[in-house]
Amino acid sequence: MSTTRRTAVGLLGGAIPFATLKRAFGAPQPQQPAIPIAPGRFSATRQSLMEYQIPDWYRDAKFGIWAHWGPQSAPEMGDWYARQMYIQGHRQYNYHVKTYGHPSKFGYKDVIPTWKAGNFDPDYLLGLYKKAGAKFFVSMGVHHDNFDLWNSKYQPRWNAVATGPKKNIAQMFRDAAVKQGLRFGVSQHLHASYEWMATCFGSDKTGAYAGIPYDGNDPRYADLYHEKHEPAAQPGDVSQVPESWKRRYFLRLQDLVDQLQPDLMYHDGVIRFEKYGLSLVAHLYNQSAKWHGGRVEAVYNSKGVEDCQVGTCVLDFERGIAEGIWPNPFQTDTCIGDWHYNRDVTYKTPKQCIDMLVNVVSRNGTLLLNFPLKSDGTLDPKEMTILSEITAWMAVNGEGIHGSRPWRVCGEGPSVEGTVRDTSVYKPLPPIPDTSPGATRTSGARDSGSKPFTARDVRFTSKGKTLYAFVMGWPEKEAVIGSVGTTGNLAAGKVQNVELLGFKGNVQWAQEAAGLIVRMPAEKLSDYPIALKIALA
Repeated sequence: MSTTRRTAVGLLGGAIPFATLKRAFGAPQPQQPAIPIAPGRFSATRQSLMEYQIPDWYRDAKFGIWAHWGPQSAPEMGDWYARQMYIQGHRQYNYHVKTYGHPSKFGYKDVIPTWKAGNFDPDYLLGLYKKAGAKFFVSMGVHHDNFDLWNSKYQPRWNAVATGPKKNIAQMFRDAAVKQGLRFGVSQHLHASYEWMATCFGSDKTGAYAGIPYDGNDPRYADLYHEKHEPAAQPGDVSQVPESWKRRYFLRLQDLVDQLQPDLMYHDGVIRFEKYGLSLVAHLYNQSAKWHGGRVEAVYNSKGVEDCQVGTCVLDFERGIAEGIWPNPFQTDTCIGDWHYNRDVTYKTPKQCIDMLVNVVSRNGTLLLNFPLKSDGTLDPKEMTILSEITAWMAVNGEGIHGSRPWRVCGEGPSVEGTVRDTSVYKPLPPIPDTSPGATRTSGARDSGSKPFTARDVRFTSKGKTLYAFVMGWPEKEAVIGSVGTTGNLAAGKVQNVELLGFKGNVQWAQEAAGLIVRMPAEKLSDYPIALKIALA
């Protein structure tokens, strides 16, 4: 028997490699390298992460602003450009062919260098956001397009320092946030990239270029487009993602954490790739404790109710809202228009944005509002108007938002129950079980804001003995706050005083069985929610 290849004789007379026999009889296999995380109190298990507690700064913040910005903003054609430019007949495909050429010749790799960020001024932007009442700012870290906005150790060719603007965009945002005294966050959408980008492996089905492969088929660009593979049926299906890529996913985001030291990491989905995803969360928390003298000041967002029921992370509703007062602080992330800049989009009105903020905060939530930047790194005039209106409103009413807590109920009026306005595209999340006395918590619901709130709608926040009642439209003569009456299950107790924020005079009021009745000034103060500051005994 050869000494260079160890074999055994099988029952049918064939030679069986010794290594095969070892596997067949359960011999130990080579161990995967350990997943390296920072030392600390958290380990990469769900039981360990249940000990996490949401930091006070986040509970108090209530409002953050996000810049959903990257190479996909270069065409200024809206969301998912890197995927949909490879779908023949799609609006973005048609625009791409007309503007740049066919994706077999001019692909996403060629779009990236056109993103120059020539007028990017993060100090100016963060100054505006601070004045608007934002207490934290979130930069894009990496979107589904597999392009990193920091000086990425594990994506050296396709990051914002190496190509495109050739600037460390995320680091510049962080430096500006620190200068303004804002907490800093990053968003990561990387888990879906392996399948989301797979349209680049296709080709046209019809026309002059039928059958000619798109540029994603070129192995020279596999570090951007991923190695060619048979795409999953859905872009969010991660069941076929190879183990090697999952590990690289972790190392890449670990590098993001270590370099940028974020106070918040937004994850566009549930915690993925179990041991790798849990390792990332544990690493973030352990590093945060190291940076903050033993206190874990970091927040990790997940969209999975099952992830966030006990400790672990902060639940995020994308373009949605909790139904009723949520047991733990949650986050609503939404956008004034499309996520990535779209020159043809219709924006939300300032009232819709402010209504959403008040509605979210009343339910124990925080609003993360995206203002998409143009390709050059600036806000357009309509965005500036929306931001200016929010700024003016927060200057008057911010005391009822920042540092507040939910009251006994989130609100009253025709819109308070569920606020489901778009059930055709959104199914409510399953309920969080709650056995506490008087619990009425159910599930999450989509709130498109398509119907503006009116003076019949009221939302509540509180600070100790002070109750803030936000009347969501201007009442004709008087506001009636039924939950602050002298009778009923929600009787608030005796009212000591009532102020109307933004009004220099005294208001006439009376607390009756039917509710607190407040006479409005003759002159209308605002087109947006008004806040009654109510001192309770």
